Amino acid sequence: MTTQILTTELSNLIQDSKRKNSELKNASESSLNDLKSLPSTSEAQVAADLSRRPKFITPFLLACGTHNVKFTTSAVICLQRLAVSQGLPPERLKEVLEAFREATSLNLDIQLKILQALPTLLQNYADGLKGELLGSALHVCSILQSSKTRVVNNTAAATMLQLLAFVFEKVVAEDKTTSDVPTVEELSGRDGPIHVRAAALDAYRIFNDFCLLINGQKPQFLRLSAMPQSFGLELIESVMSNNTALFLSHAELTHVLRIRLLPLVIKSLSEGLDFPLAVRMFRVLQIMIRRHIDVLVPECGVALGLLTQMLDPESTMPWERALCMELFKGVYAESGLTRKIYAFYDEDEDGKPLLRDQLAALVRLSSEKPAVIGLGYQSAAPVGQPMSKDTLTEQAAVEAGGVAGIIGGAIGLNDSNTVGISIQWSLLRVPCMDQLDKAEPPALPESYIYSMALTCINSFSEDLARFILPLTMPGEGRGKKKGRPVTAAEDVRPQSSNGDNSSLADPQQRTLPRRQSYKKVQIPLSPLTLDSHPCYSEIRTAAAMVENCWPAVLATCSTFLKATLDSEYFHSLVRAFQKFAHVAGLLRLSTPRDAFLTTLGKAAVPPSVFAVDNSSAPNTPSVESSNLFANAKGLLSVESIVGHSSASLDRTRQSPAENGVPALNTRNLLCLRALLNLGIALGPTLDKAWSIVLGTLQQADFVIFASSRRSGPPNPHSSPQGDGQTGNNNASLTSNFGSEISAVETAASRMLQSTIDFPNDSFRNVLVALCDLLGEAQANGNDIKGVHRANPTSPTSMQLHRRLSSMSGMSTSTVSHVQEMHFVLVKIGDLAKINMTRLTSNEPDESGWNIFTTKLISVACSTQLDPAVRLRASEVLSGILVGVTTVITSNSRSPSKDIQMRVLSALKNETTSLCTESRDESSTSQVVDLEVHRTALEALKMILERSGASLVAGWDLVLDIIMSAFETNDPSAHSDVDCASIGSAFTPAGVSRGRSSKVIRTSFGSLQLICSDYLSSLPNSCMLSLIRTLFRFCSQNDDLNISLTTITFFWNVSDFLQGQGHTVSLGIRTLKATNEEQLLDVTGSKDPQESRGALWLLLLLRLTGMMTDQRSEVRNGAVQTLLRIFDAYGNLLTLDSWSCCLKTVVFKMMATISGDQQRSASSENLNTQQRSGAWSETTILIIEGVVGLFASYLDVFAQQQDFVSTWQTLMKDLGELLDRHPVKLSASIYSALELLLTKVENVHKIGQPSVDLVYELWVKQVPGPEDSASNVKASSEDALVNHIKMFKELYRSLKGSLTPARANDILKTLRKSIQRTEMLDHLNASESLTTLQAKIMDVLENFRTDIPGVPSAMLSFLSESISLAFKESLDGDVVKEMGFLAFSKSSVRLLQAIIVRHREQDDIYRSSAVVVSLEALVRPIAAKYQQPLEVKSPPSWALATSSAIGIIQATLPVLRDVATDVLIREEYWKRVISIIKAVIVVESPHTLSSAEIVSDQDFDVDSFDRLRSLISPALGTTSIPDTLRRQYAGHIFSSSIIHQPAFGELPQPGEELLEGLYRSRIGRTYNPPPAQRSRISYACLDELFSLVAIHDSSPERVKLAQAAAPYLILRIALTLRGYIFDQPLRGRMPQPASQRRELLYILQALIDLKSEPRAIPDAPGVSSQHRKHLHRLFPLVTKAVRVAARDEKVLNELQRVFEVVGEEFGID
Repeated sequence: MTTQILTTELSNLIQDSKRKNSELKNASESSLNDLKSLPSTSEAQVAADLSRRPKFITPFLLACGTHNVKFTTSAVICLQRLAVSQGLPPERLKEVLEAFREATSLNLDIQLKILQALPTLLQNYADGLKGELLGSALHVCSILQSSKTRVVNNTAAATMLQLLAFVFEKVVAEDKTTSDVPTVEELSGRDGPIHVRAAALDAYRIFNDFCLLINGQKPQFLRLSAMPQSFGLELIESVMSNNTALFLSHAELTHVLRIRLLPLVIKSLSEGLDFPLAVRMFRVLQIMIRRHIDVLVPECGVALGLLTQMLDPESTMPWERALCMELFKGVYAESGLTRKIYAFYDEDEDGKPLLRDQLAALVRLSSEKPAVIGLGYQSAAPVGQPMSKDTLTEQAAVEAGGVAGIIGGAIGLNDSNTVGISIQWSLLRVPCMDQLDKAEPPALPESYIYSMALTCINSFSEDLARFILPLTMPGEGRGKKKGRPVTAAEDVRPQSSNGDNSSLADPQQRTLPRRQSYKKVQIPLSPLTLDSHPCYSEIRTAAAMVENCWPAVLATCSTFLKATLDSEYFHSLVRAFQKFAHVAGLLRLSTPRDAFLTTLGKAAVPPSVFAVDNSSAPNTPSVESSNLFANAKGLLSVESIVGHSSASLDRTRQSPAENGVPALNTRNLLCLRALLNLGIALGPTLDKAWSIVLGTLQQADFVIFASSRRSGPPNPHSSPQGDGQTGNNNASLTSNFGSEISAVETAASRMLQSTIDFPNDSFRNVLVALCDLLGEAQANGNDIKGVHRANPTSPTSMQLHRRLSSMSGMSTSTVSHVQEMHFVLVKIGDLAKINMTRLTSNEPDESGWNIFTTKLISVACSTQLDPAVRLRASEVLSGILVGVTTVITSNSRSPSKDIQMRVLSALKNETTSLCTESRDESSTSQVVDLEVHRTALEALKMILERSGASLVAGWDLVLDIIMSAFETNDPSAHSDVDCASIGSAFTPAGVSRGRSSKVIRTSFGSLQLICSDYLSSLPNSCMLSLIRTLFRFCSQNDDLNISLTTITFFWNVSDFLQGQGHTVSLGIRTLKATNEEQLLDVTGSKDPQESRGALWLLLLLRLTGMMTDQRSEVRNGAVQTLLRIFDAYGNLLTLDSWSCCLKTVVFKMMATISGDQQRSASSENLNTQQRSGAWSETTILIIEGVVGLFASYLDVFAQQQDFVSTWQTLMKDLGELLDRHPVKLSASIYSALELLLTKVENVHKIGQPSVDLVYELWVKQVPGPEDSASNVKASSEDALVNHIKMFKELYRSLKGSLTPARANDILKTLRKSIQRTEMLDHLNASESLTTLQAKIMDVLENFRTDIPGVPSAMLSFLSESISLAFKESLDGDVVKEMGFLAFSKSSVRLLQAIIVRHREQDDIYRSSAVVVSLEALVRPIAAKYQQPLEVKSPPSWALATSSAIGIIQATLPVLRDVATDVLIREEYWKRVISIIKAVIVVESPHTLSSAEIVSDQDFDVDSFDRLRSLISPALGTTSIPDTLRRQYAGHIFSSSIIHQPAFGELPQPGEELLEGLYRSRIGRTYNPPPAQRSRISYACLDELFSLVAIHDSSPERVKLAQAAAPYLILRIALTLRGYIFDQPLRGRMPQPASQRRELLYILQALIDLKSEPRAIPDAPGVSSQHRKHLHRLFPLVTKAVRVAARDEKVLNELQRVFEVVGEEFGID
């Protein structure tokens, strides 16, 4: 390509110069021939060949000298191509440059080609272009740069820059080969001669000449007459910026800067320049300061001082100030430059504090125009509209058009109404120092300079952080790179609001972020300790900077924190603030660190905002104030998010108190997050500064809480009210509020999480800070109440950090302190839970255990604090203690014993503090005390639930805590020390007074766990306390269920105490103990068996003590449990142990129901019958249990030496109970004794005296009703039944030794039992035996009757028993007692059996037992049809009739021989006649049917037949009085009457039977009905005829005939007289059939009768043997014949009578 170009151009030159320039033509032809003669090889080879032919370029040099444009154009092209291909001969370079110089005046293309060739020439011929040649090249470029053509001018300027770059590159290359290049010249310098090499010399000369030129001086090396100052400055800037290292390493260049350039710049700035030059001067100065300050220390110090002075607004133009700030902005942005400045000047003893002065200038600058930056009480967002897309498009179009002042103008709208600093209007699109093409300064935003001040501060902090932070990581202090260190500011970024609206709209559904897993926090190293680090001096400088400059930085940052900044600036400021504080903390500079933390805290919770929130908070605190802290975090929960609208900002912003904005915004939360991140980063090193971080967090929490209570939840969809701009502004501050809240929550959580790896000292600092906050709030709260208490906050801490409430200068309300304390309590709880491992693996003093437990207990038990605070403190403490126990349970390697004691001691201290007697007795305080107490007990329960099985220590504390549920001054609390004899009557302890039912129930849960699951874990030394605790819970009256459940625990404890052996043997000391104090001493014995025995006995005594409780359920439960215990272990007890238990427990249990104590208890509380019954129920249980115990273990007891005494004691106790309560307890006593007697198979088993004691008890008292109460009657009946049942068992032991006297006593007792039943209501009135009657009858049936006198006694008893069912009423009638009817029947049967069995024993006759028995049988026979009628067969009258017949049949034959006493026999016959009368004389009721009457009549007829056959003719015995026979005949006569005779027909009293035999009477038209029992009447009629009839004419028969004859004549006369006087009145009517039948029957019998001759006296004048009765009746027969004319049959019978009479008297 090069060869072709050269050939073409040479040909053109030859052609064009033929006529004009022959020299040029010849030279061109020669060069062309040379070119053609070269071999056709590569381009490089051709170029090399050409470079060795100096004459080859001659035509080109000649062409340039012609000044012909055409020739010069071709020549320049060829030279440029040869330079590129390195084809120029080096020796002719000077001529080439000269040719270029001559051609500079030609056209544009030539000039551009020259400019294009110069860099190539310098690059390819660097070794040749030096010295003068180099100057020539620069001269050529300078000539072209002075061209008026812009393109050439600009291209030349660029080429100049390029040439200069090549020059300095040669120096760099030369420096790399220092050993091969010798020095060529010696230059003078400040510190002596300077030896330089060729390239360095060229650079020095050129740079020096440039400095001279811009200073208006003549150059020393270059052949330049002048150079534009602005261009020269640009060249210098380019050279300096691109060759910083050269200027630092070459003293000659530094010397130029020192003596030429820097003084020029300083002078120019001092005198004032126009904008273009000033810009370039500042750019050069910036480079010198930023890059060359190390070698220009004094000079740069002067410049820096000047720049600081130029910030004065009164002496400097605004654009100059802007340039100064832009320069400072670059200085601060330069890494490490501020440290150098500080080291060079501020640290120099003779130097000026330039950095401090400059920072002070920033302080002044930031506050000089408050209105411009929108300075107020706190930071706010700028008010203004963001630029729309159309606006931006238009702005871009204007800038493209090159309108002056637009390109350099503000980014946004330059509206005079805009306030604050924002990227929209506070920045220039192109900084002033970059506007090199502007002749005039741009229009500057008013806030532009302040934005740069803010940027300077940010860069200052950032530079410190970049340097210090990597040094603080372990392993990086020696310069090792281990990745980016974690900084405190890394999380301070605006939070996205994506997805937060739903959370804000429904806070309840928002899910809090899960706890993240963090890397182990390592304690940051202090860089000041790295004395061997290479940068140690810089570290010290940085520390000095922080220590001396922090006030200015803080002041500037504080100003901007209250200014109006947009989000970007505000976030940058907060990051700078945070980083500076972080650096100060890492350097252990507590003063600046704490100052920055405090200021950041103010920015997070401005005092004005807190004042408004606090003053507007509710005046009345309530428990509801804790709702915000109900979740686990307790801080800034989403439920507290509130939307707030800010008031519009004007140039003089109002305070929140004035404009009504009492809430935090996202910027406050951003500051708070920054503060929390500092806490995370500096945690282990903060020491007492933790109070600042935590105090700020506390105040922020309260502000949000107060805002949420006042405003309610926000509506994220509602439109802002008011002006649109204001609404947008406020929305920008609150739009991301929810996400910021979440970020703060996360930071707070991380901060607390980071404490897990703190050293113990650092952790204690955190804990102390929290407790100090709690103490301060507590003190402030007390001040409000007028209570002056000691403030636990240390003075040092208070000096370091005043609480925000104090800073605001306002008076806080009670609710603020309540809320603050809530916050602290929650944080203490979180901190403790996070550091559970620390708390469980270190000593309490080292881990902080004592700190927080003491504080929490103090708060929970303080009566001066709000109830909600106290409750929260108690909950936090409980949560911590439960958590600790959970940790040690899961980690078996932990020293759990000490930790368990530590946990339980804390709970014990809390409950003890609540139980002091000096506490406030107000109702509110007591209620809170109880709730706190309940919380502590709940914690104990949870501890036992989770760790009870692994609890190895502190059981005594557990029981003490449980016992704290009761009043300390409770008398029952000291019941264990009762020195009364353990065998004496028990004195009931007072009722245990619980603090409240809730506390009792909660405490009982722990006791329940112990007794159910952890008895095996309980040491023996705690068993006594456990028994005491059980007794207290049993005796409390707050909850019946608890008392009942506790009773069952007695069983569990007893089972535990005695469940470890095969036998239960009480120790010797236990057996000898006479009172409980001695037993208590035995419980402490080292002998396990001795101790357990004493404990077991005490347990039984405590259980016995519960038997006097006023609640029947408790008493009964205690009884049942005690009996169960004996039942379970009775077989294991030895004889001595049983003896001790009987005396100590069993008889003491009997003593609890003694009359005196029970009456004393009843007199006070048991006023009702129901309660009395409840006491009786308990007594019955005790009786049945004790006697049942004797029954179960009688074989064991009988072997005891003192069995007789034991038995006597038992019987004595039972007897006393029977004396006091004969009705209520008799049933139970007798039932129990029955059971006991069943176990006595042989009387020798217990001995006859023991049996006699039981017999005496049985005979002594017969139970019976004492009043008419139905329940008493029912009890009496049961008692009577059990009384008899007991005797059945007793009789087995008495039967062999039964005596008549004892038999009589027994029968008397049975009689009393029967008599007692008369008072009972037998409503069922059945005809069956009652239980009692059946039992008595069973006794009687099995009673021995072979003993003399016993049969008579038995007959008397049975006679009375028969009569019980048939009593005479007041009118003499027999009344049936249906309740005794069945018993009467049974007695009748047994009566007959006994009489028949013993009929030959004269005793039953002498004692009138038989007579009495017959008399008893009369009543049931006589009461045959008395109401109510009997249903069950056989009826009592029939049974009595049959028994009577049987008795008469058995006794009558032996009566004469056995019963020698006439009177006894006479009484006997009286009873027999009475029985016959009862059988035949009956008045049939109308309620019976005919069939029933007929059936009964048949039975009576049959019985009557049997009776008359038995007594005839025995009744005629002469020893029997005639009156008895006449009574018998009279009863027969009365019963034989079939039709009732007319009035007056029967003989009247005192009248002879036959005196009115023939007396006339008035006839009756009334026909009396026949008797219902006509058959018995006919039987009696037959008996009359039989008695009068002749038999054997024995004296007995004669006596009977004589007694019956008058009655027979009268009976026949009554029938005949009725016919005689009544029938005529009937006329032709026939006689009633029954009367006619009777008449015919009597006439027939009269005809057939042959009477006893001596039965009827002879009639005067009449002599007859066997018909004397007809003689007496003949007158009546005669009259009857007259009447019977119309009745042929009657007449015939009458005629037959006449015939018999005639035959008797001999008439035919």
